[in-house]
Amino acid sequence: MIIDNLNNYRIILASRSPRRQQLLRDLGLKFDVIERDFDETYPDNLSGKEIAIYLSERKAKSFINEIAENEIIITADTIVWCNKKVLGKPEDKEEAQKMIRELLGNTHEVITAVTLLSDEKKRTFFESTKVTFEALSDVEITYYVEKFKPYDKAGAYGIQEWIGVAACSRIEGSYFNVVGLPVQKLYNELKEFIK
Repeated sequence: MIIDNLNNYRIILASRSPRRQQLLRDLGLKFDVIERDFDETYPDNLSGKEIAIYLSERKAKSFINEIAENEIIITADTIVWCNKKVLGKPEDKEEAQKMIRELLGNTHEVITAVTLLSDEKKRTFFESTKVTFEALSDVEITYYVEKFKPYDKAGAYGIQEWIGVAACSRIEGSYFNVVGLPVQKLYNELKEFIK
């Protein structure tokens, strides 16, 4: 069984995201978590998927001299791309509300890049999902931000939370990518990676 083969490796998820950790558990993988603070700045000339790829690979580079034989590091970065700009993690309530207002009545792209790194090779891939939100009132936006405090989430929202149920009218692509990790694609990439 392929999961047993994967679990012969020491898989390390370099992410403090509880959603990514849960998705890997749901896949049946055994893994360790290493949390690090990463500099998430990127060159101004990058856009869309290039930003996510750059950040995921930059996170992986910080492990390059620490990988033991039989280890696989997984790094990832998710961005929300709306109106040709990145909506990152909001600093405060006002910024969260502003971001959500920009998303409402609009279609945006959620792009996650993932890098797999071993002592022998590196592989980076990405997944893109289009998400459409309908309008919400200012009262509803305030309710969501105050109750769910989405300050650790790109674009100031979690699709699995109230706002996803109440406002998301359409998803084109992987739902789990919007949650934070394209697990179906990751599973297939891992199978290829250990061949």
